[in-house]
Amino acid sequence: MNKPESLRAHLLAAVPELRHNPDRLLIVIDQGRLRATAAPGLSFEYSYTLNLIFTDYAGHPDAIAIPLLAWLLVNQSELLVNPKRGEDAIQFEVDPLANDKVDLAITLPLTERVIVRKQADGTLQVTHAGEPQYTEHLESTHLEVYADGELIAEWDTPAPTGVALETPHPGPTRYV
Repeated sequence: MNKPESLRAHLLAAVPELRHNPDRLLIVIDQGRLRATAAPGLSFEYSYTLNLIFTDYAGHPDAIAIPLLAWLLVNQSELLVNPKRGEDAIQFEVDPLANDKVDLAITLPLTERVIVRKQADGTLQVTHAGEPQYTEHLESTHLEVYADGELIAEWDTPAPTGVALETPHPGPTRYV
């Protein structure tokens, strides 16, 4: 599993209090599951609850929440863009301590796809698939459509108003 270490590195780089005290960020994985269809091959998905535990944290919770959301947008975007999925996906608990410090626990449901491909020599190659990314809509422009050299339509596209999910066609692949 790669996401727990990726998130840890991101938070340690983003939050100065954690950068100076990295041992105050604990990561625990609970309720782990493997899901495989065996159709055809050994590719599968990890599914688990990631628990982030910040001990003796004295900073503002926004300093953790905002970098966390930025990481999720890239690494588990459906928790943010799917209202039904994200409704109760990100949970937290706070245990107040003395001297304006807290223990903060955040839980996240994460998944990771693992692609297993048989190589020509018969060995298996493992790859952790990246998440589909969002890109800006096409820029505003003037479009023209021609058929047999004749202009048949033209219009100006509106200014972009959001983002779109990149879904490149993966092409033919044989999984083991």
